Amino acid sequence: MVSSNVARRIRLLGLDVDGVLTDNSIVIGLVEGVRVEFKRFDIQDGLGLGLLRGSSIDVVWVSGRESAATMLRASELRIREVLQVPAIGKLEAVEALLARRGLGWEHMAFVGDDLADAEVLQRVGLPIAVANAVEEIKRLAAFVTTRPGGHGAVREVVEALLKARGEWERAIAPYTGSPVA
Repeated sequence: MVSSNVARRIRLLGLDVDGVLTDNSIVIGLVEGVRVEFKRFDIQDGLGLGLLRGSSIDVVWVSGRESAATMLRASELRIREVLQVPAIGKLEAVEALLARRGLGWEHMAFVGDDLADAEVLQRVGLPIAVANAVEEIKRLAAFVTTRPGGHGAVREVVEALLKARGEWERAIAPYTGSPVA
């Protein structure tokens, strides 16, 4: 559960990629002699991120590895900023991002699953872990999803944030045809 006071402060939702937006699977192979990489992303997570477009919450992806597959999916979802940095460099990258945007740590929620996310989770205003996160990450989280990474966890986070802010009905109205109060 996310409190409305905390949710209203959030201006930036940071998402780890592998293990949060994906199910941790990476398929690597050669196609006509060229290295290719495939990842599995959950379509409900994509729609959930689209629901944030009408809110004051922006999204940034923070990955501990470079991947063309990550950039392809980010482009499809119109994610404007993707940080692909060494896993041990996430804290510095996020710190620089917040400074560039004029935001404090309290304005950011971050969703992680593994040790590379620990330093960021210790600083943000709303630390979140996916259901299949390692125990060390779950202990740092104020909110642990019921869904595992790559299987709707991000959608669950978006829904929890928008409901806590009183913005859920407005966000889904284009899909449900429901009038917005």
